[in-house]
Amino acid sequence: MILDAHCDVLLKLYLDPKAQAFQTKSDLHITYPQLEKNGSKLQLFAIYLPSYLKPGERFQAALEMVNLFHNQILKPNPKLQLVTSKEEVDLLEEDEIGAMLTLEGAEAIEEDMTKLEILYRLGVRSVGLTWNWANAVADGALEPRGAGLTNFGHEVISFLNNKKMWTDVSHLCEKAFWDTIDVADYPIASHSNAFSICPHPRNLKNEQIVALIEKDSVMGITFVPPFLNKKGIAEISDIIRHIEHICSLGGENHIGFGSDFDGIDDTVLGLSSFSQYENLIDILQRYYSEKQVEKFLYENFFNRLPSAIQ
Repeated sequence: MILDAHCDVLLKLYLDPKAQAFQTKSDLHITYPQLEKNGSKLQLFAIYLPSYLKPGERFQAALEMVNLFHNQILKPNPKLQLVTSKEEVDLLEEDEIGAMLTLEGAEAIEEDMTKLEILYRLGVRSVGLTWNWANAVADGALEPRGAGLTNFGHEVISFLNNKKMWTDVSHLCEKAFWDTIDVADYPIASHSNAFSICPHPRNLKNEQIVALIEKDSVMGITFVPPFLNKKGIAEISDIIRHIEHICSLGGENHIGFGSDFDGIDDTVLGLSSFSQYENLIDILQRYYSEKQVEKFLYENFFNRLPSAIQ
């Protein structure tokens, strides 16, 4: 079974809402036929807003993506089920696949906690606090200022803690990461790699990875070539290098995958879409036990899924 913690299918559908790409075999990196055929058990779908949207337009765009999620992803595919908790994933039938909504960047809520609560009610269960730049919550990984959490950011994380939602530290600058680790009860990194293997600002340094491990968190190794190496062309062996490094820090039980499929133009050789996850699995099985591979593909993220609020 595969749990993929990050994709941008909703962005692609938003940019071309009349397309039926999710029903085809190959128009997107992730499509329903690929999920069905290749072992998906839970796919997380990010709400990511194009940067050209202005204040006042962003929350509406987020709602439009939620609508596309229901109309173009769930409705045509009865075996694909909206899930909002670990318990609901457990209740899936053997031939059903879970679909969970996430938010990539708090720009969508426009400094309004009511908008965050609405997205929660609509099924969002993980919130990435920033994209690469600054917003009302914190500074992103490419923001030159590199500031930490704002007062509003603390308010957002308090809400996430109370609702048992994931706080996603991918895309945060380093100062904001450390501020978040101090106060978030359920932190994850949905799609980040190891800085010491590939020194990109989006990757996590050893101290950050250890902090996630100590918080009993999980980080999703991502398939973005510039986050895997500096050569420009990435191979599956580069993914293995990042996994091995995180394992050396004590992270065997804290590694998953967050592909970033449909959010990238270039892909890893031999891993150009969800249909080629099997190539990654084949190579993982050369280096790791069956149990370790199951942890990486599914169990480590599954074990930290938000639980239903009693």
